[in-house]
Amino acid sequence: MFDEIMQKFEGSPSQQAVIRLLLERGFSVNDDGRVVSGSIEIPNTQIAREIDVDRRVVDSTTDAILEDEQLRRIFQNISSIPSLMDLAPVLDLHVLTVDVSDADRPGIVATITTLLADDGISIRQTISEDPEFTDEPRLYLVTDAEVPGDLLNELKNLDFVRKIELQ
Repeated sequence: MFDEIMQKFEGSPSQQAVIRLLLERGFSVNDDGRVVSGSIEIPNTQIAREIDVDRRVVDSTTDAILEDEQLRRIFQNISSIPSLMDLAPVLDLHVLTVDVSDADRPGIVATITTLLADDGISIRQTISEDPEFTDEPRLYLVTDAEVPGDLLNELKNLDFVRKIELQ
């Protein structure tokens, strides 16, 4: 799906940057073509400044979104969720990031969360990036306790795990 969306803007890297930001942040586009988070409007100048494009690029991108029925359905229904990842150090939590070789493979989340639970590690939040909306999806797990080395090795040795990072 991500590639399909980006193809609609293949002639404009600037518009692709706008699309990427909207998807990453979970920003919607309302009927007036304004970028919103919930009911809070985000000025196009702020979005443009964030990704270093002209404000008119944001305008033309939101216009294109509203003119395309598929894009309209996606961007009028997308929403963001609060993440504990940036708060983890403040709240004395830990973040485990898992890169996998085949994000479409069934059971990835179940396997990893089961291994953590079996080791007595409580998971506060799990965020799984959708392989349809990002090039290299990752699984993020926010835990109450540090993941011990032997469990990290066990996770790393799973055939679908490419890389593990701790925060």
